[in-house]
Amino acid sequence: MSRLGAKLHQSQQLRQDAKIGPRLYQAMELLYMPLLDLQQRLKQELAENPFLELTEADAEPEAELEDDQASAEEENEAEEELDWEDILLDGLNGGGHRPGYEEREFYQPPVVEANDLADHLAGQLRLLDLSERQVRLGEEIIGNIDDDGRLSCSLEVVVAGANGWLAELKQVARGHVQELEVEERGLFLEEIEGEFRPYELGEADHMLGLLQQFDPPGVAARDLRECILLQLRHRALDGSLADRLVREHFDELIQHRWLDIQKSLGVTAREVQDAADEIARLEPKPGLKYAPRREDYIIPDLVVDKIDGEYMVFVNDTSLPRLRLSRAYVEVARDRNKFKGENKEFISSKLSSANWMIQAVEQRRQTMLKVMNFIGERQRDFFEKGVQHLRPLTLREVADHIDMHESTVSRVTNEKFCQTPRGVYPLKFFFSSGLSTRSGEDISARGVRAKIERLVDGEDPSRPLTDKAIVELLESDGVRIARRTVAKYRDQLGILPARMRRRV
Repeated sequence: MSRLGAKLHQSQQLRQDAKIGPRLYQAMELLYMPLLDLQQRLKQELAENPFLELTEADAEPEAELEDDQASAEEENEAEEELDWEDILLDGLNGGGHRPGYEEREFYQPPVVEANDLADHLAGQLRLLDLSERQVRLGEEIIGNIDDDGRLSCSLEVVVAGANGWLAELKQVARGHVQELEVEERGLFLEEIEGEFRPYELGEADHMLGLLQQFDPPGVAARDLRECILLQLRHRALDGSLADRLVREHFDELIQHRWLDIQKSLGVTAREVQDAADEIARLEPKPGLKYAPRREDYIIPDLVVDKIDGEYMVFVNDTSLPRLRLSRAYVEVARDRNKFKGENKEFISSKLSSANWMIQAVEQRRQTMLKVMNFIGERQRDFFEKGVQHLRPLTLREVADHIDMHESTVSRVTNEKFCQTPRGVYPLKFFFSSGLSTRSGEDISARGVRAKIERLVDGEDPSRPLTDKAIVELLESDGVRIARRTVAKYRDQLGILPARMRRRV
C-alpha cells in the first residue's frame, strides 16, 4: 500500500507581482493625513533632512540679506572658508544650522484640569459634619457614580467593596498595635474593632440618601425614574401630577399613552400633557454638566468660495511649511568625489527623499483639488439651495471622473473638511446613496431626510403626519420612497412615531 507524506522541493517559475514599495506607502499615508497631522509631518522632515528648506515665503527673504554689498562679500568669503563636508555630515546627523531654516519654538498653552463630577461631590461631602468612617463610605459610593451621574452598581456591591479595603486597613492597624506596650494593646484593639467594623447595607442606604441631596439635582440615582423623582423633589413638586405620573405610570409616560393615564388618574388630557412637558424639561443625565469637555477645533483642508457667479475651490494650506531643495546643500552634493561609501549612499538617499517629499505634497494637493472640483460641480444645487438639493454621489463616480482608484478617493476624503458658503462640512458629507424621482433625476438620501425633517417641523401637533402621509407628500414632490424607508430615516433623525408626537 502506498503511503502519502509531505515532501519539500524547490522549483523555478516566472511571474509578475505588483508590490507596494515604502515610498508608495508613505504617499498613501500623506494622502490620508488631515491638515494638522501633515503640518507636523513636514516640520519633522524639515528638521531631519538637510536637503529641505523653507521657501522665501516662510523664511527670511534673500533680498534683505543682499542689501548691503559689503556684508554680502564678507559672507561669500566666509562660505569659502567653511568645511562643507563637515557641515553636511553634521546636518545629516541632526545637528548644526541649515541655510534657510530658522529655529522656531512653538508654545502650547498648559492644560488646566477642571474639577469633574467626583471632585464636585467629594467637596460637598467634606462640608458635612460626618465621621471619618462615614466619609470613607461616601467616597466609596461617589467612586461608583458614572459620568451621567447615576450609581453604576447596586449598594450591595458598594458595601462589599468598602468592606474589602476596610479589612486591609484593619490588618495594617493590628500590625501597629503589636509595637505598643502590653497594657495599651487591649484599649487600642477595642478602638480598632469599633472603627473598622464592617459596613452594613443600612449605612450605605443612609449615605446614598445624603448624596442624592447634593448638587446637581438628580445625582446618585439608581435609574432614570429615581433621577426624575429626585429633581421633582428638589423643585418642591412632591405629590404633584408630574410626580404621580413618574411614580405610578412611568411605563405609560415613556410610551406617551396619554389616554390611559387620563382614564386612570381622572384628569384631563391637557393636564397630563402639561405634566409631561414639565418632566421633559428635567435633566436625564445630570452628571454630564461636570463631564470633561473636548474642544475640537476644525481647520478646513479645502475652501469653496463663490466668485463672479462660479464656485472656486482652494486648498487651505497656508499653514503648511513651504518646502524646497536647499540650493547650498545640493550644490555641495554635486561633487560626489568628496563622499564615498556609506556617506555617499546616505547623501543620495536624503536628496532623493527630499525630492520625493516635495512631489508627494504637491501630488496630494492636486488630487484634493480634483476631487473637490468634481464635488463642487455635482453639488452646485446644494451650495445654492441647501441640503434638500444634495445629489447622490459615490466614491466610484469621483474615481472614474478623475481617473484614480476608488481607495485613493476614500483616503482623500477621510477626515478632511471643507469650508463652504453654507458652513464647514466633512467631505464624506457630500457622499450618499440616492432615490429616484419622477423627473428622472436622483436625489440623495441625505436630502430626503432633510425633507422629512422639514415636513415634521411644519406639521400640526394635534394631527402629526404618519409615515404613510409623509410618503404621499414626498411622492407629490416627485420622490419615490417606501413607507419602511421613511420609518428608517425618521428613526435616524430621532423623530418619534406620529402617535407619540401627538399633542392635545
